Amino acid sequence: MNAVVESRPKSLRVIAALGLLWNLIGVLMFLLTVMMTPEQVAAMPAEQRQLIEATPSWLNVLFGVAVAAGTLGALGLLLLKRWSVPLLLLSLVAAVLQVVGSFAATPAWSLLGPAGLVMPALVLLIATGLWLYARMAATRGWLR
Repeated sequence: MNAVVESRPKSLRVIAALGLLWNLIGVLMFLLTVMMTPEQVAAMPAEQRQLIEATPSWLNVLFGVAVAAGTLGALGLLLLKRWSVPLLLLSLVAAVLQVVGSFAATPAWSLLGPAGLVMPALVLLIATGLWLYARMAATRGWLR
């Protein structure tokens, strides 16, 4: 058992901690989004207001699932737990569905154009990276 523990790279905890921080920022963004008052929405620029008003509630559910599963998965990775792998996969799937749904169900593309893909692409890239890293860590025996 000591050989497995000793073979864990020090970067495992750093990557897990950064993943947890990233997902906690996502939780904050989710809370700010769903707790927005009508007055706050009215004060937004027209494009942002149109997107908020056109967003169906199921997209916010997917957003919540993505950040909750991502946060718990990153915490599990930090604690070296195997259960982090399916949670990070759930987070990735929910994020993919949210991104696809937001461009399919709202006027995001017509309002934002290609520039509107930058943040969703970053989110998907990080979610994919965290899941693949956790899966590799589990395969190598770094997780319990």
